[in-house]
Amino acid sequence: MTKITLDYFTDVLCIWAYVAQIRLDELNQEFGEKIEVNEHFITLFGNTQTRIAEGWKDKGGFEGFNKHVLNVAEGFPHLKINPNVWLTCKPASSANSHLYLKAIQLLVAEAVVSNSDFQAMILNIRKAFFQDALDISQLSVLVEIAQSMSLPTDLIQAKLNDGSAIAALCADMDMREKNKLEGSPTYLLDNGRQKLYGNVGYRVLEANIQELLERPEGIASWC
Repeated sequence: MTKITLDYFTDVLCIWAYVAQIRLDELNQEFGEKIEVNEHFITLFGNTQTRIAEGWKDKGGFEGFNKHVLNVAEGFPHLKINPNVWLTCKPASSANSHLYLKAIQLLVAEAVVSNSDFQAMILNIRKAFFQDALDISQLSVLVEIAQSMSLPTDLIQAKLNDGSAIAALCADMDMREKNKLEGSPTYLLDNGRQKLYGNVGYRVLEANIQELLERPEGIASWC
């Protein structure tokens, strides 16, 4: 059976990645074992003071970015957005969340944690910020989310302690540089030959995957 690998790059603080989550869930539901989704994290919001307070200074800084996020969400009824995101809740960085998630992903590879729990943790971190206005740059918040899901927080902490989680996150950063990725979310298909970036509609994603599934092995596409 032909199996398509999809490398998926996001930042947990990116509103467009939160929008795209439902599309990824639908892809998994439609294609099942025909696709393998590899989650990667790119830290666009590694320093929110630089990215928002300074980068959006002419647009109102954090207040302007708050309005931007709320405006985006208006077009997607499935999203629940707390009106205080980027106002009373201003995470310093998305990096801690990404590091914590890479630790869990390593446990998935060891068959200690299920992939479904890993996917749920990603969504729960996004919900914690966008829906509940919690500071997901705080390790204590991440631990609390993991505990609520009965994840093995001691084993997660061990991956943080021994450096393997940061090594995995650095590998994601290297992939970003190698593939010259512009932002979040980005989908890489066909060993990086196809790159889909931003607010990509579900039908576009579906068509690209379907084309790869139907293409005879070893035959290049002229599309």
